[in-house]
Amino acid sequence: MELVAHLDDRILFAVPKKGRLAEACNKLLLGSDIKFRRSNRLDIALSTNLPIALVFLPAADIPVFVGEGRCSLGITGIDQVMESNVKVDDLLDLQFGSCKLQVQVPANGTIKDTKELIGKTIVTSFTHLTKEYFRKLEGKQENEELATKIKYVGGSVEAAVALGVGDAIVDLVESGETMRAAGLTAIDTVLDTSARLISSVHNNRNAELVDLIRKRIQGVVASNQFVLCNYNIKRSLLPVALKITPGRRAATVSPLDEDGWVAVSSMVERKRVAEVMDRLTAEGAEDILVIGLDNCRV
Repeated sequence: MELVAHLDDRILFAVPKKGRLAEACNKLLLGSDIKFRRSNRLDIALSTNLPIALVFLPAADIPVFVGEGRCSLGITGIDQVMESNVKVDDLLDLQFGSCKLQVQVPANGTIKDTKELIGKTIVTSFTHLTKEYFRKLEGKQENEELATKIKYVGGSVEAAVALGVGDAIVDLVESGETMRAAGLTAIDTVLDTSARLISSVHNNRNAELVDLIRKRIQGVVASNQFVLCNYNIKRSLLPVALKITPGRRAATVSPLDEDGWVAVSSMVERKRVAEVMDRLTAEGAEDILVIGLDNCRV
C-alpha cells in the first residue's frame, strides 16, 4: 500500500478485493474498458489506458477510504456505506450484489415479532445499523442507552444463536440457504442492499475523469439490463406494437420499401424478452430479432 504515496497523477478507485462482489466488479471494469494488470502480491493495480489506480480493499473498508481518504471512487454495498456512517455520493446502483439485511430468529422458537427481542442479545457484524434499528424499535433518543444488547461478531454470525452467544442475529441474506441451514428464519428486514458506485464528496481531483468512468459503468449496467429488439410490422398495427415496445425513451420507426410496413427498433428489458416477443407475434409482428448489447450510452 506504500505505492499510494507515488500516485499523485492518478485518481484512486477502491474496489472489493475478494468474493463474488470482486468477480462482478472485474467484469464491470472490463466492460468499461478500464484495463489493468494486478500482481498477486499487491493490492494496487495501475490502469494501462487511463490515469487510474485500482486499490483492492475489503468491501467494508471502502466507504471510509472514499469518504475520508484519498480514493475518489469506490464500489461496495450500500449496506457497508450506511454501516460506516460516512458521507459519500451514491452515484449509481450497479444492479448486482442484491440481498437483504434481516433480523433472524430460531425457526422453531417462539419469537415472531421483533418487539419481543427488546432487552435480549442481538449478534451482528452491522452494529451501527442494528443499533439504529433497535433505537427506533425501543423509541429511544440518540443519547439514551438501549435495553437491547448489540454484540459484534466479525464472521459466522449465523452460528451465534446455536452456539449460545445471542438470542437473534442481524445478517445479510441472499438466497436464504445459509439461514435455513442454521435453523433460522427472518422476521423483519432492516435494509435492502445492492452494490453501488460511490464517490468522494471532498476529493474533487479530475472531476471530468470521474464523470467519464461513471458514464462508462452506467453504459455497462444498462447493457446488462436491456437488449435491442428489432421487428417489422404493418403501419396500421404500429400503435399497439409501440405499447409493447415503447423503448427506454422512444422506439425508432423506419419505413420499409414494402408499402404499409415499417421497421421498429426498441430497447427492451432483458428479463421481459420472451414475453415481449410472444406479444409482438400475437399482434402480427414479423422478423423479430433480439440483439444483445455489450455496451451502450443511455
